[in-house]
Amino acid sequence: MTIVEAPPRTAPPLPSPGGRDTTIDFLRAICVVGVVLLHAIMVGVTVVDGSPVFANASEGSWWIVPISWVLQVMPLFFIIGGFAGYISFRRTQARGGTAAAFIAARVHRLLRPALFAIGIVGAALAALSVAGIPADIIAVAGFRYSQPLWFLAVFLGCQALLPALARAHARKPLSTLAAMVAASLAVDALRAITGLEGVGFLNLAFVWLALQQVGFFLADGTIDGLSRRTRAIAGAVAVIALLGAFTTGFYSPDLIANINPPTAALLLVGVVHLSAVALLRDRIGAFSRRPAPAAFAAFVNRRTMTIYLWHMPTLLAMAGLCATASLAGGIALPDPSTVAWWVSRPLWLATALALTALIAVTLTRIETQPSPRAADSPHRIVIAAALGVASVVLLLVAGTTVPTAALAVGGMLLSQRLARRSHQTASGESVADLVRVA
Repeated sequence: MTIVEAPPRTAPPLPSPGGRDTTIDFLRAICVVGVVLLHAIMVGVTVVDGSPVFANASEGSWWIVPISWVLQVMPLFFIIGGFAGYISFRRTQARGGTAAAFIAARVHRLLRPALFAIGIVGAALAALSVAGIPADIIAVAGFRYSQPLWFLAVFLGCQALLPALARAHARKPLSTLAAMVAASLAVDALRAITGLEGVGFLNLAFVWLALQQVGFFLADGTIDGLSRRTRAIAGAVAVIALLGAFTTGFYSPDLIANINPPTAALLLVGVVHLSAVALLRDRIGAFSRRPAPAAFAAFVNRRTMTIYLWHMPTLLAMAGLCATASLAGGIALPDPSTVAWWVSRPLWLATALALTALIAVTLTRIETQPSPRAADSPHRIVIAAALGVASVVLLLVAGTTVPTAALAVGGMLLSQRLARRSHQTASGESVADLVRVA
């Protein structure tokens, strides 16, 4: 397939204020639920010598490979984030807004629900310590809570860079994307040659930025302009390339392993996802407009960040209650991957979804507040975004403890203060519009 470097196709008209791209809404909701289910099935808890043991149930298990092929939805989520962010930035420009205003809105809309969640978790860890819970158990809980927060740091960073990358896309769309893909491949090669795993974390930038950039091609109409044959060939080639990379051992067939640190295998997964969406978009759109799917998408999209931020505390609380009940009643918990464990998974997953949804409903107002007006200084906005990312990275590196949670909340509060011009609120989108098209 030969593609000639050219300006992107004219983007389709922006949706009207009351319009929705129901296909994107529905796919985003599916991605969010997929993340919750994936993390839920990976949580394992047993009781050993009278003490609860929290572990990754998928570690060393064969079943994580096929499950990861179904539930590893992050590549598609970042493509959708690029699609929605690109259109939202164009809308901001059409209203006379600036790149700084766009970034400031992202800072507020991501960090406001996050600082609340992190503050509550920090307080809960302090309460557990006062209650006499062993320090090692509290440390494990804090570590497990921190792990999914990589998304918050990376997504905020990607969205902060979106205006600059959107301009690069307008000038040289294919060259910009190719540079990111080449950089991600170079990082993987360097990691393989040197054996230094830490090198791979450079792809926290290149892989996810590249997938966000792919979303621009979906937003500007380029993907829609390709023939169905071309879209199908692209997906088939990506599948063949993935199978080849797995067979040769260059990448692990476990797509969860390819996320920490991220590898270029996720780019191929993103192409497969995009190809499927492009081929089935009309059918997905028709289905998404039915009452039940539409209600599901509306519920999740209104609470996307709240669901993401609170599903792991919910899972940890469930695991803790199971361990407590086991110790109190003398009932042994099934070991992960056993028949008894699998039999209990449907109830476990359903409970995790129901409790997370209940918490999300309770905290909806935090996520849907309008954002303040942006600060006048672009330099303040840049510092605000960098400080927000750094606050989350602190939790990723040091784990979530009472002191680190307090520092992260303080950093996020300062970040939002720097990004805010006044106490007046803009009439713009709410946090729920962060990665969706209104």
